[in-house]
Amino acid sequence: MTGNLFEAPDPPAEAAKWFTAHCDGGSRGNPGPSGYGAVVEDPQGRVVGRLSEFLGVQTNNYAEYSGLLAVLQWAIENGAKRLRVVSDSELMVKQMKGQYKVASPVLRPLWEEAKRRAGRLDRFEMRHTLRGGNREADRLANEAMDKGMGRKA
Repeated sequence: MTGNLFEAPDPPAEAAKWFTAHCDGGSRGNPGPSGYGAVVEDPQGRVVGRLSEFLGVQTNNYAEYSGLLAVLQWAIENGAKRLRVVSDSELMVKQMKGQYKVASPVLRPLWEEAKRRAGRLDRFEMRHTLRGGNREADRLANEAMDKGMGRKA
């Protein structure tokens, strides 16, 4: 892992080695029924993973971190050494970049584990997007919440 989450662009040959993951988490009630969704693309832009899980009653920030942890674990298990993560959680992105402190005793262990997992990769970058930039991950998170709440799709 590099020390800076946003570095100069890679040369074309190196740029072709990056996987991209869009992750999102949500909670209905905050805290309330929660879940995450994520989509992982290979360096050619093909979807190689769709992840989602119902998390029970949690906060939206807990769900956001759970999605991040899931994509990091996916990268480790599938040999993706370079991972760019896109999230609509400005809080989580800024915490991962060290711009915000992690004061929550609930989020702190999740943040620490995310840092550990990111450190197992050769390169890791993270960026914020607006909600519209994470549509499929949002859809998967909502489907996980619906399923966990016993609702039909």
